[in-house]
Amino acid sequence: QIAGDILEVPHLLQTPREHPATVAEFAGLLRSLAADRSAWQDLVRYDATTRWYHRLRTGPGYEVWLLSWLPGQGSGRHDHGPSSGVWTVLEGALTERTERGTRALRPGTQRVFAPGYAHEVVNDALEPAVSLHVYFPGLTEMPMHSARCSATAARNTDAGTVTTA
Repeated sequence: QIAGDILEVPHLLQTPREHPATVAEFAGLLRSLAADRSAWQDLVRYDATTRWYHRLRTGPGYEVWLLSWLPGQGSGRHDHGPSSGVWTVLEGALTERTERGTRALRPGTQRVFAPGYAHEVVNDALEPAVSLHVYFPGLTEMPMHSARCSATAARNTDAGTVTTA
């Protein structure tokens, strides 16, 4: 234990990071952007022919994407190549399908994934949905998969769910 005020020994304090560097920090960035409706709400568009997306922000090695989903629109089964990520539903509801099962996602639920994690995201609801995605490194590829991804790949690259609502 150090006697006295810890603020009196600045060499022991960590310099605050300018940009996220850990999963927890990227999840915090996502929560912060999700809570700041003024940062994204007026940007949302809907396209009847395809999912709409907009790169909301970039930083050193990462990207933040805003997506909208009309009823019935989906991503197809895919992974994100070498990118890890965290994403959340902002409005509406989305369904995520993986080799391990199906999850209904509501606003405030965060999903975290590692490189190679294969999933499909679909708006199975009757109302539009909006989601926010952070990728690190930035998204450079999105390989599509057949209707069924391999069970081995699913076991080796499982994602996590964090409910924050």
